[in-house]
Amino acid sequence: MKWMLSAAAMAAALLVSGCSSDYVMATKDGNMIMTDGKPVIDKDTGLVKYVDQSGHELQINGDEVSTIIER
Repeated sequence: MKWMLSAAAMAAALLVSGCSSDYVMATKDGNMIMTDGKPVIDKDTGLVKYVDQSGHELQINGDEVSTIIER
């Protein structure tokens, strides 16, 4: 019974992780930044927090970003 519960939990986790969308941020200097999931804009600091495709959590100044689009 425990293995069935574990298998069901694992399957649910895989389904949920597959639902996150990738985004592309275009910077004002022409660079394209691919993100894993939707970037979050901190209104207090003006920073845009995102996770890159390698899994690293990074931040960029919001003034440097021209567009954020879903891929």
